[in-house]
Amino acid sequence: MKKVLLSGAAILLPAAAYANCAGITVADMQGIAPGAFPQQYDLAEFEAAAGCTMEFSANPEIEALNARIQGNGDLPPLAERLPKEPLVIVPYASIGKYGGELDALSNATEAGTSDFLSTRHVNLVRYADDLQTIVPNIAKSWEWNDDYTQLTFHLREGHKWSDGAPFTSADVKFWYDNLALDPNVIEKPKDYVLVGGERMTVDTPDDTTVVFNLPSPKPGLVNHFAISFAQGFQPKHFMGQFHPDIDDNADANAQALGFENGYDAIKAYYGSSDWTDTPSPMLSNPDKVANLPKATHPTLESHIYVTDTTEGRYLVANPYFHMVDTTGQQLPYISAQDELFANDNEVRILKLVNGEADYKSQSLTLAAAPLLLENAEKNDYSVQLKPTIAMPAFSFNMTSEDPAKREVFGDLRFRQAMSVAINRDELNEVSFFGQGEPKQYIGFSPTPDFVDPELTKHMIQFDPDMANALLDEIGMADTDGDGFRELPNGDKLVLNMQFATQGIGGEVVQLVGQNWADVGVQTTVKEVTPDEYRSAQSSNQLDVGMWEKGQPVAIVLGNNELFVPPFENYFGHRTGMLWAEWIDSDGASGVEPPQWVTDMAADVDAFQGAVPGSPEQAEIGARLAKSMAENLPFIGTVQAQNLIYHRNALKNVPEFQTQSYEYYRTYPYLAPQWWLDE
Repeated sequence: MKKVLLSGAAILLPAAAYANCAGITVADMQGIAPGAFPQQYDLAEFEAAAGCTMEFSANPEIEALNARIQGNGDLPPLAERLPKEPLVIVPYASIGKYGGELDALSNATEAGTSDFLSTRHVNLVRYADDLQTIVPNIAKSWEWNDDYTQLTFHLREGHKWSDGAPFTSADVKFWYDNLALDPNVIEKPKDYVLVGGERMTVDTPDDTTVVFNLPSPKPGLVNHFAISFAQGFQPKHFMGQFHPDIDDNADANAQALGFENGYDAIKAYYGSSDWTDTPSPMLSNPDKVANLPKATHPTLESHIYVTDTTEGRYLVANPYFHMVDTTGQQLPYISAQDELFANDNEVRILKLVNGEADYKSQSLTLAAAPLLLENAEKNDYSVQLKPTIAMPAFSFNMTSEDPAKREVFGDLRFRQAMSVAINRDELNEVSFFGQGEPKQYIGFSPTPDFVDPELTKHMIQFDPDMANALLDEIGMADTDGDGFRELPNGDKLVLNMQFATQGIGGEVVQLVGQNWADVGVQTTVKEVTPDEYRSAQSSNQLDVGMWEKGQPVAIVLGNNELFVPPFENYFGHRTGMLWAEWIDSDGASGVEPPQWVTDMAADVDAFQGAVPGSPEQAEIGARLAKSMAENLPFIGTVQAQNLIYHRNALKNVPEFQTQSYEYYRTYPYLAPQWWLDE
């Protein structure tokens, strides 16, 4: 017998009436052979393996949910909403039931939201939960040519956007040609849309075939699509009406809706970056929303925004979502998502203790573990302690606007001194309950086979005598007798350590700040919001960068920005902003980077172009790690465990491999098959 929810009433139906395909789960495969990829099948593959013909069913609330999506018309039958071959997902432990709201906590708009965004995320492909295997998602399949210069994706016939419009290869080409490479939309192309700094071309021989033609090999391009929040498609049928290269009336179309021009409308819906958390017109243009055809642009994700305010956002299930479970139920199971913004860390933790969120990972630190674990049984939630990929790291502004600071921060001896001044063993005991491992940042995490593991110990010894000697050597002395060193030119130095809990724990910053003060470098510590931190970083005003940092080889294969100034993006940990300006302007402005920086930039391009697993790639990778560790643009601390929280009423949440952003948080763990048992 199966239990289903129809019009709010629980009804028991015979299994045959529920679906004529076996409701297998990962926990009970019922003797059915696994598919070609973990935890999923193509429809024909599943029907052959299970010996059945699948019948499909939908959330009984879907008509009401669809009515909340501005601009959506009446729904056609489910068979017309699903692709011809939907992606069949094998739930972890149980076939779910429909309904409920996923309650989520974020810091603020565009801050502390990535774990919530990841619960509905889709891209062309994804990593399975083994974090090793790339599997189909939006794309049905893909293949490379022999020399990794042509990547072909095959899409699902009949796939539709959340408003019912066809999703085709034209949407991929529109994203690439008209958004990713248009400086009016994104000022500077991201590395993942380039190959060695050169653009690709995109061919669309038919509606379901997309061919990326690369100017040189880049095998890691597919890894990028498996990991990144940046989706390789956008709705041409909707946003194309505002783009002058697509529609001759783009400006007039936008002006009729109250926008200044077509690009203004595109930025209202899409933003000016590839980040998928840009405020929608509901928040950024609330006075226009009533007259807009859609309050947010169509999506392929499991849920879509229907409200967007400074207090939070509300989303409903996408009625055209492309996944079904093994009984033929269209996913997602959960009808809605309710996101609340709470920028105060203590407020967020209290809400978790009280069971006021269903899932949370980002912005939690190990310091919250005792309180959360103590109340877990009483308040019916679970806490997973899992290893992290990233670790708290510090950097110094090597291209500071202040020439005296720039000279000191750019001196390797200063960075060496500040590294060995950190008492990582104490930091591990106090901040990480002795559960971590002191490490140096080497540019790769976990440490790959081609890197000597001893490199992770470079300059991590606690040696205040060495730190003092190095600081003396570069001419930093206490000239006014206040117990703190001045810069070599006599100017006072106070390191303003502004941090956001989204990126690093306050207890870590406090201890490191004290360690540096103990060797005579004066510090002040202040918590700020993520937006304040990023604004100061972007304007080159930070003395010290502080954020978690680390990336697996899979990320580096697809994205070179982690080894090229400023060494990450707006949402990450950057330093060397004026080096980046010099590179971007071909030396017309900014500050010329030292040779080691130039060499790393060249090496990472060569690393990406090498055959995966080859001796050539290993040699280049080892050289990259050595340069990153020995030049200390980022100073590592302690790599430890961190927390993943979920209420026990949220079902089909598996054991995570890591607590990490690097594989895009929940994306490998198929949140569309989570369901609420209440």
